[in-house]
Amino acid sequence: MFRHALFTLMIPAAVLLGAHSASAESRLALVIGQSAYRSVPALPNPANDAKAVTQLLTDSGFEVSTASDLSQGQMREVVSDFAGKVAAKGADTVALVFYAGHGLQIDGENFLVPVDIDPKREADIPIQAVRLNDILNTLTSVPSKMRILMLDACRNNPFPDLKTAGGGLALVDAKVGSPGTFLSFSTSPGAVAEDGSGSNSPYTNALLAAGKEQNIPIEETFKRVRLAVNKVTEGRQTPWDSSSLTEDFRFSGASVAGPKPAVAPKKSVAEWTRDLKGKPVEAANEVIVADGTDEAYEAFAGLFPQTALGRLARDWLVRHRRMVAWNEAVLINTASGYRSFLAKFPDSDLSATARKLEQRLRNRPEFTPAVAAANAAVPQNVALTGPMCPCNVQPPLPQPLKVNAPVRRVEPDPPKKRVDRKPPRRSEPDDDVVVVRRPPPRVVYDPPPREVYEPSRPPVSIGIGIGLGGFGGGRGGHGGNYGDRGRY
Repeated sequence: MFRHALFTLMIPAAVLLGAHSASAESRLALVIGQSAYRSVPALPNPANDAKAVTQLLTDSGFEVSTASDLSQGQMREVVSDFAGKVAAKGADTVALVFYAGHGLQIDGENFLVPVDIDPKREADIPIQAVRLNDILNTLTSVPSKMRILMLDACRNNPFPDLKTAGGGLALVDAKVGSPGTFLSFSTSPGAVAEDGSGSNSPYTNALLAAGKEQNIPIEETFKRVRLAVNKVTEGRQTPWDSSSLTEDFRFSGASVAGPKPAVAPKKSVAEWTRDLKGKPVEAANEVIVADGTDEAYEAFAGLFPQTALGRLARDWLVRHRRMVAWNEAVLINTASGYRSFLAKFPDSDLSATARKLEQRLRNRPEFTPAVAAANAAVPQNVALTGPMCPCNVQPPLPQPLKVNAPVRRVEPDPPKKRVDRKPPRRSEPDDDVVVVRRPPPRVVYDPPPREVYEPSRPPVSIGIGIGLGGFGGGRGGHGGNYGDRGRY
């Protein structure tokens, strides 16, 4: 009877302990909504988006800090404060940032736009806006379990005077940065997002629905976001994400412990063509949007070239390949890299920027293929592979100086007389003390003189020094001379 009652009590206790361990991770979020722009028309929905996402994240166990209509200084301050909170919580923290508002790419870099910005030229954007990379670097500078960044920031460029600003945002690959990062954009790289006709943007609406699904991994959550936004915009807008997560995360429900399972290998265009053939165009479109690879889009565009969705898929594919090539050129950042981009895409919205950067870097030296191959052949850590360069060669120790002179031979000192430790006898104060002195040692010369090494001689002056030559005899000693060692 007693055992049965004890067992009955242990079951709910175990459940509670399991729930506590599953929710042991800390969840912190920063939500920013930028609506009240001063120099351009206001955006109605970001403020609503920030409020709705704040509620979603609070229900998902996040401690949320919300800010709206921030200037540049205020935006930097809240991001810094948020990083401080993440650091205080510890390494087992999930850090999430949601941003709704304007975003721009200038010279291949993405910028989030404060409400007090008033640029007159492209060069004003880096001074007045906030780099996306600065936010990412701030988050990765503090220990955390993972970082999630969601950007509903790809709306149209509100500054028509900025002629060389590319459409949408530039591609950001999470795999290039720190592991444990998930990036979600409201539309694909280089494309423009819609603000929406309702109280929330299409991206935020889809996120609110998918985020409430129980026990869905984050990758599946944003796959559903992609499908929902693509469907409601009739293919005009398709969210995009990039992940370097190594652990599981779920908005609702406990995450699964352990490393993430291996990703299935990509299918070829031929395999996708075989799998999509015979499907209705809408059903096939949902399949490729959920997958999101170039191979799936290429197969779909080839099977349905005359349909509206087929043409949109072709546009997506061309734009995505252009943004990948642009990202590679920006990462290399050489004149030849931008020339290569222009050779492939001479008439894109990024051509003016590519020409400007190519001109800027034209006189910058570049490694030739031969030099690059030679550098690749050199071990990376030359300090461990011997004297690969003069900086790794140790100078030879100074050798004793050779002399051709007779040598004075000095006999060794006689052994010291053993001292009796007994106290002197007090009874015989008048004892005579006899001191015996040995005669000085004889100096013997060996004719003819032989070539020998001269031993070190004591320094002329008193000093302390330690060097390659020892006490008074090297570059670190006193009283010696490195060039004429031992001569007085």
